[in-house]
Amino acid sequence: MKLQCKVELASAYKAGSQIARVLSEDWCVRELYCAACDSERLLSSRANTPAIDFVCPDCDQCFQLKGFKTWNQKKIPDAAYGAMLRAIRSDRVPNLLVLQYSADWMIKNLVLVPGVFFSETVIEKRPPLSPTARRAGWVGCNILLHRIPPDGKIAIVSDGAIVAERQVRREFSRVRRLAEVPPTLRGWTLDVLTSVRKLGRTSFSLQELYLQEPYLQSIHPRNQNVRPKMRQQLQVLRDLGLIEFRSPGNYKVRG
Repeated sequence: MKLQCKVELASAYKAGSQIARVLSEDWCVRELYCAACDSERLLSSRANTPAIDFVCPDCDQCFQLKGFKTWNQKKIPDAAYGAMLRAIRSDRVPNLLVLQYSADWMIKNLVLVPGVFFSETVIEKRPPLSPTARRAGWVGCNILLHRIPPDGKIAIVSDGAIVAERQVRREFSRVRRLAEVPPTLRGWTLDVLTSVRKLGRTSFSLQELYLQEPYLQSIHPRNQNVRPKMRQQLQVLRDLGLIEFRSPGNYKVRG
């Protein structure tokens, strides 16, 4: 399949706030494939299915779509905070598609975040809505994309250029073993992987990784044993095939 980045604006669509949603969902059904298997299509989910927009007809992987005209690579708004935490703790977060479109309805960027990359530390609680709001007291959340490692942000379209399907599927396959880590423990695994990626190099030492201790302490303020936790998670990442042990205290990221 070859993706077409142009979103066709049908005259039958009504102008208004929902037009971008209608167009982007239509584009995904027409153009997208499943990154988790060889299926060349995604199907729209049943009406009123919470947090799920598309389902793969072959492997049942679920996908949620969030489309934006403005490209914020640090964080994006999501739904109810409580519902998101429950989904994370029960390992029911769908794969996320973050789509950016242009004023002339071209797909500029499309990033896939596999559901295994969602942990409580990438979710930010928003203030409750004011008493005068229609949903007074409702508490939403933000997804902190900058806390998700690059491994969990798989480009499907990048700056208008389409990424090859085989590359997208290869990157998805490389990280899917993270699902083997229970959701109650996976947050630390992901946060240490993010810390490794923050170093900006493929080979690194344990002492270099310790420079990320303040970052990990800031997002895990109750933990007073950050360094032992870092060493533990390096072993987990090694067992998952995401990093490679080279020599005592020295590691390499596996691409």
